[in-house]
Amino acid sequence: MDGSLDNRHVLVTGGSGFLGQAVLGALHTRAVGRVSAPSSGDYDLRRVDAVESMFDELAPDLVVHLAARVGGIGANMARPGELYLDNLLMGTFVLDAARRHGTEKTVMIGTICSYPKHTPVPFSEDSLWQGYPEETNAPYGVAKLAQLTQLQANRDEYGQSAIYLLPTNLYGPGDKFHPAVSHVIPALIKKCVDAVESGAHHIDVWGTGSASREFLYVDDAAEGIVLATERYDGADPVNLGTDEEMPIKDLVSTICELVGFDGEIRWDTSKPDGQPRRRVDPSRARDSFGFVAEVPFRDGLQRTIEWYRANRDLAEARDH
Repeated sequence: MDGSLDNRHVLVTGGSGFLGQAVLGALHTRAVGRVSAPSSGDYDLRRVDAVESMFDELAPDLVVHLAARVGGIGANMARPGELYLDNLLMGTFVLDAARRHGTEKTVMIGTICSYPKHTPVPFSEDSLWQGYPEETNAPYGVAKLAQLTQLQANRDEYGQSAIYLLPTNLYGPGDKFHPAVSHVIPALIKKCVDAVESGAHHIDVWGTGSASREFLYVDDAAEGIVLATERYDGADPVNLGTDEEMPIKDLVSTICELVGFDGEIRWDTSKPDGQPRRRVDPSRARDSFGFVAEVPFRDGLQRTIEWYRANRDLAEARDH
């Protein structure tokens, strides 16, 4: 494709989700001809016949595949088989249908969980195959990484235009705050807000606090995805990140401060820390399609807390 989204029909799977809503917002700032964002109720992407029907009925020019089954460490430990198979099937079926239907371009979204447990920091895309992922996230990470193999094989054999992006840990308004599926930032925000409202004198936090994470504001991630859709058509995977990381202990302290909780933090060291460190090298995204994250972390965190407090029922409603 020529890089322009003008007058193109873009299909966004997972468009009702956290990242999906932000991507739809970014697309609406472009002169896109039409955007389709069917829900899982419209098409169950784990079924090949449903995926085939989606492509037959919608006939998109481009596909941005965001649909995924995700969760934090707890969800990954409780449902590893489900998360592996659901994500493997969805990605496999969507990518293959896009090839067979002659879709101009397909954008696949990978996960930071695919990187080996002890990847040198910052994570370079060239390190993806240099070890096994951290155990608590491995089934999900391996399933998503299989889509990179399929994508590159299809490019080689069929000339399929498809790209693969790896956003780091996302956060922002619209995230899931239900304890069964929440990631670290929404889980901590909920703990602190609940503690303030109940007058609790302490909160319990998983792990030791020694692990570190990089966080990417969801609107920045969405802009990176749309820029890549417009400007990038390479076979190599591309990180989307900020090149900044924060120890979990510092994250907890910052959230406590912004929420207004001044009680004791009790670390439950019987629970896993997950991968020791996460920070990606974002230079390929900058050099290939001009993406640079813009939202300062503290500002994004404040916006997320304010959104949660104003939308608690909605934020806690989604449990899958």
